[in-house]
Amino acid sequence: MTESTDVFDEFSFLPEQAADNGIPGPLPAVQRLHLTLPDGRTLSALRYGQEPPRVTLLHGAGLNAHTWDTTVLAMGLPALALDLPGHGDSSWREDAAYTGPTLAPDVMAALAEWTDRPQLLVGQSLGGLTAPAVAAAVPEKVAHVVIVDITPGVDPNAGPTQIRSFFAGPTDWASRDELVDRALAFGLGGGARRTAERGVYLNSRVRPDGRVEWKHHFAHLAAAAANGAIEAPAGSDGVATLLSVTGWDDLAAVRAPVTLVRGSHGYVTAADAEEFTRRLPAARVVTVAGGHNLQEDAPLELGRLLRELAGEAAEPGEG
Repeated sequence: MTESTDVFDEFSFLPEQAADNGIPGPLPAVQRLHLTLPDGRTLSALRYGQEPPRVTLLHGAGLNAHTWDTTVLAMGLPALALDLPGHGDSSWREDAAYTGPTLAPDVMAALAEWTDRPQLLVGQSLGGLTAPAVAAAVPEKVAHVVIVDITPGVDPNAGPTQIRSFFAGPTDWASRDELVDRALAFGLGGGARRTAERGVYLNSRVRPDGRVEWKHHFAHLAAAAANGAIEAPAGSDGVATLLSVTGWDDLAAVRAPVTLVRGSHGYVTAADAEEFTRRLPAARVVTVAGGHNLQEDAPLELGRLLRELAGEAAEPGEG
């Protein structure tokens, strides 16, 4: 998986993202981190800022830590964004099991290695189904859980089917331009080619043979299953597997405050939000204008909200 023919600065997009969104400088220092796990796999992350992180962010299926870039810039707090296993620069799992219970231990290892205080733990989509499992297991590491546009009640045959269809294509491409065209055809990137280009560059790699492939394991699993090459491994579709009662069990075990942030036209319907409130009456529910990937659709509003919640979660004297 060496990217020997593909050299570019992964942080080169940040000034443009800040300018496009009216975020004033100076920009925080951003560093790529790597952690070797006990089984030999590698976990990768981005650390924003010089101070210890106050916010840890977990992305959705098929994304990577860079999906949070603009939101973190808008938030203006030191933060840690993980590449979940099977995504970004983190190792793929041989068992292809990408669910909350399997991903949570790696997130816990990251918190132990890279944070020094209870975190505002933010998870979107698959990350939002993983965050409660983490918070339930290590409550001392989590000050507040923020779940972005997902609940265990979401219909896996509704919104998530678009993502499955998008990735269930060829596993390699002649150029990144082909991937950008495909993303735009599926309405990703908000229809803006520059935005789609940024997402493709940060979520793909050039193989030694010159072909381009997605960095994340989900595309390869989805394509193989769609083409009949394999039977989808148990748990490989983390969203479908976790959209079940086990997800509610994880949430019920969380002792920290919980906030659900749903997109106005995302995956979480009004009925889903009502069920969430019924099961977790103490939780807060906030609706933000945007789709499923609110961190990309509404980074300024989401960033402001996270900053507010981080302030509420801060220990005395940190505020």
